[in-house]
Amino acid sequence: MRLTYHTDYALRLIMMLAVEPGRLHTIGEIAERYDVSRNHMMKVSHTLVAAGFLDPVRGRNGGLRLKHPPEDINLGAVVRATEDNFDLVECFDAKKNKCVISKECGLRGPLEQALKAFIDTLDQYSLQDLITSPGSYGELRKLFG
Repeated sequence: MRLTYHTDYALRLIMMLAVEPGRLHTIGEIAERYDVSRNHMMKVSHTLVAAGFLDPVRGRNGGLRLKHPPEDINLGAVVRATEDNFDLVECFDAKKNKCVISKECGLRGPLEQALKAFIDTLDQYSLQDLITSPGSYGELRKLFG
């Protein structure tokens, strides 16, 4: 399983906002800090706003902030909101499946089980967990401070 860049940047964005909770951050600033295109970060932030994780503040001194405390933002929910699909193999998408062995193949079950375990594990963590695990908060503060 590999997460898309969209999800990767979404997780980085919310971690940055969680580490610096008192500040509003512009999309341009976030894109510059992570060395990604402003347009890509705009799409990521739009997804996170639409999913209810971010609060956009308009105006001259506007920017982005977390809509909820970090302990209330579930990692699995963020990943589900930002990934476009979880089709690990062709047969996971009934509309596009052309695999000739799908009916007899025993691979689908284990892959579905593995995907469920992956998501179930992410569901056990909050954004707060990401920024307060041993050593992470201090290191992130150095990067963003």
